[in-house]
Amino acid sequence: MAKTKTAYFCQSCGYESAKWLGKCPSCNQWNTFVEEIVEKSSTSIPTWKTEATSRKLSKPSKVDEIQSSTERRIPTGDKELDRVLGGGLVEGSLILIGGEPGIGKSTLMLQLALNLKGKKLLYISGEESEQQIKMRAERIKESPSSDCYILTETSTQNIFKQIEILEPEIVVVDSIQTLHSAHIDSTPGSVSQVRECTAELLRFAKETGTPVFLIGHITKDGAIAGPKILEHMVDTVLQFEGDRHHVYRILRSIKNRFGAAAELGIYEMQGSGLREVSNPSEILLSQRDEELSGIAIAAMLEGARPMLIETQALVSSAAYGNPQRSATGFDTRRMNMLLAVLEKRCGFRLSAQDVFLNIAGGIRVEDPAIDLAVLIAIISSHQDIAVSSKNCFAAEVGLSGEIRAVNRIEQRIAEADKLGFESIYISKYNLKGIALEKYNIEIKAVSKIEEVFSLIFG
Repeated sequence: MAKTKTAYFCQSCGYESAKWLGKCPSCNQWNTFVEEIVEKSSTSIPTWKTEATSRKLSKPSKVDEIQSSTERRIPTGDKELDRVLGGGLVEGSLILIGGEPGIGKSTLMLQLALNLKGKKLLYISGEESEQQIKMRAERIKESPSSDCYILTETSTQNIFKQIEILEPEIVVVDSIQTLHSAHIDSTPGSVSQVRECTAELLRFAKETGTPVFLIGHITKDGAIAGPKILEHMVDTVLQFEGDRHHVYRILRSIKNRFGAAAELGIYEMQGSGLREVSNPSEILLSQRDEELSGIAIAAMLEGARPMLIETQALVSSAAYGNPQRSATGFDTRRMNMLLAVLEKRCGFRLSAQDVFLNIAGGIRVEDPAIDLAVLIAIISSHQDIAVSSKNCFAAEVGLSGEIRAVNRIEQRIAEADKLGFESIYISKYNLKGIALEKYNIEIKAVSKIEEVFSLIFG
């Protein structure tokens, strides 16, 4: 009998070593190496078509000889998912969806399976029984689709046998960490198994042109569990985010070979499943009966999508010595930089004040165009002067207090105009090429922070 061969794998990045190491030389993480059996069975085990499809030998081709063709898109019937994917499903694509437990990944995929018209879909579950899935399907839809097939299986060899018989047009795997391949002797969910199972599904997707969705678990750090190579192998990585105690969920594109990698889809979790939120500005702007201090509206962009978002600030005297600086949904270091600009350029003494910043709606913003709204909200709270809810802001703030231009300003102005805002403050360097007469909103162009403060606070 052959000696069992083992190797050590980094659980963070998948780096392989012949011996145990305290620190991974690839990703520099400590204590991530685990021992796994890597000896393959001597008998040949069938994989997708037993790898029997004699592969075509690839030959090099000149770039100008390759025929270009636009990839065919399959509409999913879910406008938010289509937007995040770049316009629909691409044939032969491998899509990985990650998110916290209970956030709604399985619900989103089952909803897609039940609503997809005219496509035979195979939903493979390694975590739930057929009865559990049936219960959820009835809650989502009164009359579940007849084109959705459920398979509760974890062995990739058995899965591919059923795929050959059924010949589905779309495949959903829930989840990739539960699958195991007979090629690898280690346990399901280990680095080797996740990598091997993904490679087999990738080969199947590319050879047959079948789109495959993989649901992936995440670690306590928020990264998708398994080796980092998993994210390199797939075509698209989507992150499903949100607080389980709130109703709104955000589907964010992290990597996309067939579209923009910064798109955003918003859903509302209801008892009957996930509802698409077509106008996110409505949920990101709170409905108020009276004007309150410390609130300013920013016109931001997430991917190709303009949104109006509420920025909330609270400034109060520090009662316990060192003042606190806390930001939710915004980079704390950037907030500290903006507070330093206020102190140096505008003379506001905030060094002895606690400053708390919150981006409403529970989303995280990285668009620098929100800078001006953050400053206005902070000064509004500090001076206890309310800013009109009919004003919005779209500009970056530099270290010298200058108001800098931001990209795609016309989309931001059009969104604010559509939602009934009366004025928008932008950088004067953004005015070039804008047809002011086609907007009903008043566009106020400024170049310094002092100008904004004098216009807003007098």
